[in-house]
Amino acid sequence: MADKRDYYEVLGVDRNADQRTIKRAFLKKAREVHPDVNKAPDAEERFKEVNEAYSVLSDEQKRANYDRYGDPDGPAGFGGGSGYVDISDIFGGMGMDDIFSSFFGGGAGTRGGRERRRAGRDMAIRLSVTLQEAALGCTKTISYDRLAPCEDCGGKGYGQGAAEKACPTCRGTGFVTTVQRSIFGQVQSSAPCPDCHGEGTVIDHPCEMCDGQGRTPTHERIDIQVPAGVATGRQLRVSGYGEAGYRGAPSGDLIVTIEVRDDERFQRRGDDLACTVDVSMTQAALGCTVDIEGVMPDESVSVQVPAGTQPGATVRVAGKGMPRIGGGGARGDLIAHIDVTVPRKLNAEQRACLERFAELTGEKVEKRRNLGDRLRDAIDDIME
Repeated sequence: MADKRDYYEVLGVDRNADQRTIKRAFLKKAREVHPDVNKAPDAEERFKEVNEAYSVLSDEQKRANYDRYGDPDGPAGFGGGSGYVDISDIFGGMGMDDIFSSFFGGGAGTRGGRERRRAGRDMAIRLSVTLQEAALGCTKTISYDRLAPCEDCGGKGYGQGAAEKACPTCRGTGFVTTVQRSIFGQVQSSAPCPDCHGEGTVIDHPCEMCDGQGRTPTHERIDIQVPAGVATGRQLRVSGYGEAGYRGAPSGDLIVTIEVRDDERFQRRGDDLACTVDVSMTQAALGCTVDIEGVMPDESVSVQVPAGTQPGATVRVAGKGMPRIGGGGARGDLIAHIDVTVPRKLNAEQRACLERFAELTGEKVEKRRNLGDRLRDAIDDIME
């Protein structure tokens, strides 16, 4: 398998290039090789290479790792730290290829006229967090792809000294009408104007960066504040971080749907947490206190097991579950399911005590008091 080309070489930039230079080079290369405009057999592979190079060099942390170690994930294979999530890597969804397809198409639907200049669409992603992160609340830095307002023209689509005027092809209507002859006579049809893409207006000197759209494909990186107590399915709305609008129209929102991963120790039931607590048969019979680790950092929870507790019984510990969102610090409960364990092996003294207990309670048990049993008990005692 051939080694990957140097990312700086792929984009044709110097190693000390700033972010604007890197973005310009990416957009130029991507316009040349994207399969929507380039029909060469290797166009798709070339676009993936360009996109991969940009995804690394446009991210400060990945770029620093690449420059230092030759690997965007760093020497340990973890480039972003515990609070960093690359949405395209983990959840897929709308990637840069989809963003560019929308970009080349103008991204403005099929209606003509100035109705095309509309607000950007909302974007939706899923963000996975652990149960502990959901309990405490956390900040997640996410990276995702979107059409963002163009930095060069401020999202307006105008180049220097540019002006907007009615499209001469459709005379400002956004439509072109064609007439065809058929066996039924003349058939008239309308379609979006190919020159103004149905906008009705054209810019005489469009911005070179965005080609007059006012938005460009971008790898975005933002912080998401996950509130304490969040549950799976909860949606967080980040205003203005969806798809950018066309030529200065408002951007859509980013809608983040939370997914709380399953935990090895706790099962969530609303704001309550359920877990299993193991006790011995003597602890269950006599009662005991078992200290377990709670869901919060460095939290110890004391579970009071009353005397005579039966297998499968539950013990509720108030206020040790998940925080309630908007509850002013209130929390759900911890529900401990008691699992009574029976010893698989007894030494001679332990067996004698249990046999005496059986005699006192009138229970019938199997006694091991022949020579072979006593010998095995003695050997077990020595080995222990």
